[in-house]
Amino acid sequence: MKTSLLHPMYFGSILQYVAVAKSDVVVFENEDNYQKQTYRNRTYVYGANGKLLLSIPIKHNQKQERQLYRDVRIENDFQWQALHWKSLETAYRTSPFFEYYEHEFVHLFEKPKEFLLDFNYECMQVVLDCLQLDTSFSKTTTYDKDPKEVTDLRNLVNAKKTKSYDLQPYIQVFEDKYGFIPNLSILDLVFNEGTNALTYLENQLIF
Repeated sequence: MKTSLLHPMYFGSILQYVAVAKSDVVVFENEDNYQKQTYRNRTYVYGANGKLLLSIPIKHNQKQERQLYRDVRIENDFQWQALHWKSLETAYRTSPFFEYYEHEFVHLFEKPKEFLLDFNYECMQVVLDCLQLDTSFSKTTTYDKDPKEVTDLRNLVNAKKTKSYDLQPYIQVFEDKYGFIPNLSILDLVFNEGTNALTYLENQLIF
């Protein structure tokens, strides 16, 4: 039985869901410290000008150098949700499955969210439902730097320092301009591949 340990992400990268799809059990890291430059609060989509970063603003705790991921609050002083949804509409309105799935996602951007980790779990659950991916998952209760008996894939959360994986190409909206861009947000795969997205994930040979 394959058990994978992963970080919750903002929707999550395609590699994250390859790991989920190919695991019997998934454990999400719930007790780590928050770190910048990761997919915890960012995701990349394919816009008209290429790779586009969508980043959730967070409230920085000036009194503490380190802050637990689950304690990080979202900064709602400006309308980041409206901006993110408009960006998704602009990027994927012409994709084959955007209209099919948009009602599943739009509600995530309609009300202010307080805690980043809670919002990420909410986003991931919507994705799992759209993929019809019925994977058993749990959350850690303590932090273990060197866990045993699980496949530690927490490094997939790193947006900058990550190893290269050979993902198969699929049709993307703007690939005629910039070519295939691998490992974007899972939203890119869902909106472009739709009901075939899960089959795509299961067919990737990366682990």
